[in-house]
Amino acid sequence: MRIVDINFINFVRHTKNGEKGMDEKNLNCWEFMKCERQPGGLLVEERGVCPAAIDTTHDGKNGGKNAGRYCWKIAGTLCGGKAEGTFAALIRNCGSCCNFYHKVKMEEGRNYIL
Repeated sequence: MRIVDINFINFVRHTKNGEKGMDEKNLNCWEFMKCERQPGGLLVEERGVCPAAIDTTHDGKNGGKNAGRYCWKIAGTLCGGKAEGTFAALIRNCGSCCNFYHKVKMEEGRNYIL
């Protein structure tokens, strides 16, 4: 059984009705997930800076800052509170349950970059 966050369901509902939705478009993962691991975030000292927030090689992909909308490609990003390793593990996990992954995919449509 797949668990889906009620916030994501509401976002999809509002977006399909032509409304803005709960979150603005093009949020980066740290803004959507509220993990506070971006540079200057509240949990940086405790958990370290998220690699997606500082990876400039993917800046702009899917409309994000650094790898902020491409985090499923970055080793060391958090999923369910634990760091994920390889792209294969990330995409398997993100593709099956991550609301942010599905939000980006829906927002980008045909321009989505895996």
